Amino acid sequence: MASPLLLLQSLLFLSLPWFFISSATSSNPIPQPYVVYMGSSSNGDREDVEATELSHLQLLSSISSRQKNRKVSLLHHYNHAFRGFSAMLTESEASKLSGHEKVLSVFPDPLLQLHTTRSWDFLEVGSSDQARSQNHHPSNDVIIGVIDTGIWPESPSFSDEGVNEVPARWKGTCMEASDFKKANCNRKLIGARYYGIRSSSSNGTGTESTKASGSPRDSVGHGTHTASTAGGALVANASYYGLAKGTAKGGLPSTRIATYKTCTEEGCSGSLILKAIDDAIRDGVDIISISIGSSSTFQADYLRDPIAIGAFHAEQMGVLVVCSGGNDGPDAYTVVNTAPWIFTAAASSIDREFQSAVVLGSGRIFKGSAINFSNLTDSKKYPLVYAKNAAANFAPADEARNCIQGSIDWTKVAGKIVVCVDTDPMGSRKIKKLVVEDAKAKGMILIGENQVGDPLDSGVFPFTQVDNVAGYKILKYISSAKYPTATILKATAVSGQRPAPTVALFSSRGPGELTENILKPDIMAPGVAILAADIPKKDPGSVPFGEEPSKFSIKSGTSMSCPHVSGAAAIIKSVHRTWSSSMIKSALMTTVVIYVSPLLDVFSDLCQQ
Repeated sequence: MASPLLLLQSLLFLSLPWFFISSATSSNPIPQPYVVYMGSSSNGDREDVEATELSHLQLLSSISSRQKNRKVSLLHHYNHAFRGFSAMLTESEASKLSGHEKVLSVFPDPLLQLHTTRSWDFLEVGSSDQARSQNHHPSNDVIIGVIDTGIWPESPSFSDEGVNEVPARWKGTCMEASDFKKANCNRKLIGARYYGIRSSSSNGTGTESTKASGSPRDSVGHGTHTASTAGGALVANASYYGLAKGTAKGGLPSTRIATYKTCTEEGCSGSLILKAIDDAIRDGVDIISISIGSSSTFQADYLRDPIAIGAFHAEQMGVLVVCSGGNDGPDAYTVVNTAPWIFTAAASSIDREFQSAVVLGSGRIFKGSAINFSNLTDSKKYPLVYAKNAAANFAPADEARNCIQGSIDWTKVAGKIVVCVDTDPMGSRKIKKLVVEDAKAKGMILIGENQVGDPLDSGVFPFTQVDNVAGYKILKYISSAKYPTATILKATAVSGQRPAPTVALFSSRGPGELTENILKPDIMAPGVAILAADIPKKDPGSVPFGEEPSKFSIKSGTSMSCPHVSGAAAIIKSVHRTWSSSMIKSALMTTVVIYVSPLLDVFSDLCQQ
């Protein structure tokens, strides 16, 4: 039988090379961060860590002329589930290392990107009676490791009320920082690690601190959202400023969470992700959830992909790795995290929509789509103007009707509700909103088909999007009425919408670029407008007047579908403790409940998976 390492190497023949974007040239002497991968760890936890780290230093010394700085050039050691290290290297040094007999691959440290409650009800996971008794289920021993932007421990989603003592097999830690204490961990949030975020400049010396800097605390919100989706506790009356009110929970509310902070708003270092995976395996997690990935345009072969490398060794140690498939859809060949040992998640809609109605002065009402906290009401109407009729001097009419920056005369739209169209791909919905809001308009109606799964940005500015049929009737009203008026109502959540689920517009499609003969994504889960825990953000553009910042938010992306799969896997693991990760994957992929048949893609193409 072929060894796991030979299996990994053999897959290279099915792979395409990864092209990195770099400002460095072949003669560039300035050290840059690299990952040096050396294969499986021979003894696992019994590995002599000090001896291994010394061997890394000796290997680096053998090819480096920078003897004075060779120790500080080392950034991280990988010595639990697999062997290797990350270090500041020149291209010449990296080339020398790649030819060493003990080295399998050397590659620049890539900067990967984040793939940014009703959903579990839609999946029919856990009735209220089941949920009340789940904290006394053996599932208390299931541990999900979330590699992301950290966590907001004060969220009620991470309360340990009713949760038993931490499993004795847990070997992890709760790292402290100035804003994060050991007391922030509990029987629910049992571990928190953070890693030194690499600097964009090494000052040309190759020196970079290997000490962890920062904190496990989440300053972005992404990690808090994904962790609570995967295994958040039961939180009654959760909502986003009253929207989508209900009981928030993870797939298995009694699941333990361990967080590994490797990401900032700028992205996620591949070398840190590798370190986090190595630590998570040693700590004793059962499932690793990673809502992170590379660009679909520049995908690495599997020996140069940090997530694929780490996930491979996790699989060998019995740990299931679930990853997001990317948000570059709907084009084919855009799915990422396609290694066959990764459980790759696509995103679907659920049966809930957020609607914001337009009420015309004539009394006609049109349904729109938006997440807004408008303070407008049906009792008062405001002047309604078509942006094309409010064009600035010398501005092309097409730019004005698309509300392109600089195309609108502010004096003609201030205090009015502005109607824009969405026919120019260069102007995003968010930019159009900012243009109209900056012009001191009272609100905005956007005419354009809202594709299934098109993420809705939220805010207090009165905004809604209507389809082309409704838009035509609104424009006809403007042209025929002497004094056209309208109002935009606050968004409401409407459940029971059909068809659902459908494949989200943004969800990356297969097949994979690297191995077309392996079907990817593996599975689809809710990823559109998902309510989950977040950090309380004091943003005046998002917080309604008189409200405190919300502890929850609504986000879309395969980043949201990934933790749904992780949570579902935890449910199976809690019942079948001895099942391998492959068995869990198989159970989820082959157990079917028909919601809608046939399953629809965003362009009404039939899904053939």
